[in-house]
Amino acid sequence: MVTKQQNWIARDQAVNWHPYTQMKTTRAIPIIRGEGAYLYDADGKQYIDAVSSWWVTLHGHAHPYIAESVSKQLYELEQVIFAGFTHRPAIELSERLLSLLPRLQSKAFYSDNGSTAVEVALKMALQYAYNSGRPKSKILAFRNGYHGDTFGAMSVSARGKWTAPFQDLLFETIFIDVPNRENIEELKNIVDQHKGELACFLYEPLVQGAGGMLMHEAMYLSALMAHCRASNVLLIQDEVFVGFGRTGTLFAANQLQEEPDIMCFSKGLTGGTMPLGLTTCTLDIYDAFYHDEKSRALFHGHSFTANPLACTAALASLDLLLLDSTQRSIQKIAHMHQQFVAKLNGHPQVRHARSCGTILALEWEIGQETSYFSNLQHSLYIFFLERGILLRPLGNTLYLVPPYCLSTEDLEHIYDAIMEALSVFPSIE
Repeated sequence: MVTKQQNWIARDQAVNWHPYTQMKTTRAIPIIRGEGAYLYDADGKQYIDAVSSWWVTLHGHAHPYIAESVSKQLYELEQVIFAGFTHRPAIELSERLLSLLPRLQSKAFYSDNGSTAVEVALKMALQYAYNSGRPKSKILAFRNGYHGDTFGAMSVSARGKWTAPFQDLLFETIFIDVPNRENIEELKNIVDQHKGELACFLYEPLVQGAGGMLMHEAMYLSALMAHCRASNVLLIQDEVFVGFGRTGTLFAANQLQEEPDIMCFSKGLTGGTMPLGLTTCTLDIYDAFYHDEKSRALFHGHSFTANPLACTAALASLDLLLLDSTQRSIQKIAHMHQQFVAKLNGHPQVRHARSCGTILALEWEIGQETSYFSNLQHSLYIFFLERGILLRPLGNTLYLVPPYCLSTEDLEHIYDAIMEALSVFPSIE
């Protein structure tokens, strides 16, 4: 007899093509509903969503406060063109977010996801130089970075097997290592060598997410940012992943001594309810586009720019994020992660355990360099699913990015499952 689960899988396989998936070897699990930190499949099995469904679901699934807010907005205004028109949710969201960001952030430009938020930022930086009469064409970015899958975002992200088919179509980027005590002066020298042609420095602050949850220190990033500013190189801070509490503060910017010129947001922006991207900038950048000549405007947009429903979801998510109870939960998760990292340190099968705020990562020892295409990935994925935990390793890098509503008991259960996995899987593939 065919189960509900099998029926949904067959129907899905017949029509859908999933992201970052080799369809020949993968079967997607049908999820029927979500509640809090849990997902439920068609056969009723419960999974702890330990990765916040690709890092977006801050407050858990089907949160009633967000759902009620969006429902009310749906009966008031669901969509209106944002070219030549505006509306309350977009105005209020921009007002509230700008009041929380570094003081020089003055204007908000809406898009639909993290990749396009970065595309907008790059176009702002490049056209800022063009409109100012000092064209610059080069971008500085970190190695192992990830900023999205559109062509501009791919161009400033790590190159590899996933970008190889498009290599000849990606524009040139100057890649550097993340800063530390040993290399900070060398990185400053690279900026000095190229500053005449560098339009901007684009970076993920504190944590490079898709690159393997690679972490670097705020002190040295701040020093590099200061040097770029002194060299008239614009700073684009990609907080698509790390924003909205992930690093233990509202934004990674709160831990840095220098302010960016442009900031990018998405993922947790709506609490995981629906797509929305946002790029903010300083008044200086905005003023370079503010002109009687129409051709100096920023020509970018899409049909659903600043969609009222998405902006309403973001406002509701922000309400929840700023609650004392949510902030306490963030600090609780961060503290538990630190304790677990201390427990993992020295384990023979763990190469590098680390945490930053609510983000935790460890690399399985496989006897070779860390690899996104490690065969261990699928084995670990299945191991945790069988125990009712959704984790999606980046190769041999296992990470946690839990929703803030995750209970202490569930987090301890995940830690226990990780310790069990370390005892089950050999250190060498």
